[in-house]
Amino acid sequence: HVQLVESGGGSVQGGGSLRLSCVGSGYNPHSDYCLGWFRQFPGKEREGVAVIDSEGTTKYADTVKGRFTISKDNADDTLYLQMNSLLPEDSATYCCAALEWCLSGDELLYAEITDIRYWGQGTQVTVS
Repeated sequence: HVQLVESGGGSVQGGGSLRLSCVGSGYNPHSDYCLGWFRQFPGKEREGVAVIDSEGTTKYADTVKGRFTISKDNADDTLYLQMNSLLPEDSATYCCAALEWCLSGDELLYAEITDIRYWGQGTQVTVS
C-alpha cells in the first residue's frame, strides 16, 4: 500500500520561505493518483492547501494562491510544496496525501477527510 513520508518543515520568520517534500512509495502502477498537501491548525480539521493530478494540473486553496506552489517529480515519486511569503497564519502541521483513482485535483482538494486513505505523518511549520 501507499506510504508517504514528509520532510522540510521548520521555523521561519514572516515573509520567508520553506519547501516541503513528500516521498511516496507503493503506488499502484495501473491507477491514477491525485497528490496534495493539507494542513491542520490546533483543534481544527485538516484543510486542503494544494493538489496536483496525474496530468500535472494544479489547484490551490484561495488562502495560498500566488504564494505556494505544488509540484512533483515522477522520476523519484517526490511531491513538493514551495511556500513563499509565509504568514504567521500559515503555521500548522502540514501533511501530504494521496487519493487513488482520482482524475481531478478537486476530488482531493474538497474530499471528506475520512475518504482520503493515504497520509504522511505530518511536518510542523511555524512562522513567527
